[in-house]
Amino acid sequence: MTMLSRVAERVYWMARYLERAENAARLVDAYHHMVMDIPRDSQPGWDILVRILAANPIFGEYFRVPNEQNVVKLLVAESGAACSIPYAVHAARENVRTTRDVLPDEVWELVNELHLYAREHSGNSVGRRNRQQFLQEIVSRSQVITGVLNSTLCRDHTYRFVKIGQLLERADMTTRIIDVGAADILDQEGAHQAIDHLLWGTLLKSLSALGAYRRMIGPLVEKNAAVDFVFLEPAFPRSLAFCLRGIREELSPLSNHTQALKMVDRARRKLRRFESEKYGRDELHVYIDDLQVVLSQVHAAISDTWFRFDTR
Repeated sequence: MTMLSRVAERVYWMARYLERAENAARLVDAYHHMVMDIPRDSQPGWDILVRILAANPIFGEYFRVPNEQNVVKLLVAESGAACSIPYAVHAARENVRTTRDVLPDEVWELVNELHLYAREHSGNSVGRRNRQQFLQEIVSRSQVITGVLNSTLCRDHTYRFVKIGQLLERADMTTRIIDVGAADILDQEGAHQAIDHLLWGTLLKSLSALGAYRRMIGPLVEKNAAVDFVFLEPAFPRSLAFCLRGIREELSPLSNHTQALKMVDRARRKLRRFESEKYGRDELHVYIDDLQVVLSQVHAAISDTWFRFDTR
């Protein structure tokens, strides 16, 4: 089948923005729960959320002090900030609105309802009283949309670009959370030994990985096992290994896929060489930086191959 490049690009970005909104909501929710459970003097600063999302320049445009109120307001309520949940939801809606003919009717209705919900409730969800309900609603509504897409879309090019966008965004968030979150925990590891397992547990929870980790690995959350799980576990849908394999599977039926597959295979080879016990804080950061460069190259190859065209 054939597909217009602009349609492929829009469904790809629809999936990325939906995944981004869900991931950001889960991230804020996991941190919100953590600060309720550990002593104030052992909590990582709220700026860790800004650093995970690479939003330091955007934060500086709105606020000066990275305290709880300002960080949550940026991510939950500032619809003009590209790192915020409302921004991602609105962008997903706009991409669905212009591609409704290739998507199930229910998807437009659900995404529009998500947009209206975020617009109506985000401003009142900065404070702790309403925050959890708002974040969980964003996550659950996003998951419903993903479920509808998975259960009703024909396995054609539309589905392939949706899955590629979703999995690439998920892989990017996994590397960001491990890079910044693990580094922050390792910086203070041992200073508060009684809560180290809670910090690693929160990192897994922010990736919806805590329950799966406990079922497959065990109840005790430790650094090497946690990082290995979210990087290498082939059966866990949010692991880097699972995402890269899925991207490769969806790229293979597309024409002109040589460059994109080359970049994905490069990332998979690099991932296969990963051994967490060999990496301290700085080594892990360098490794993830290199991996994120390759993920960016995967996106660039996809964009150059299928989204850009000569208009002359």
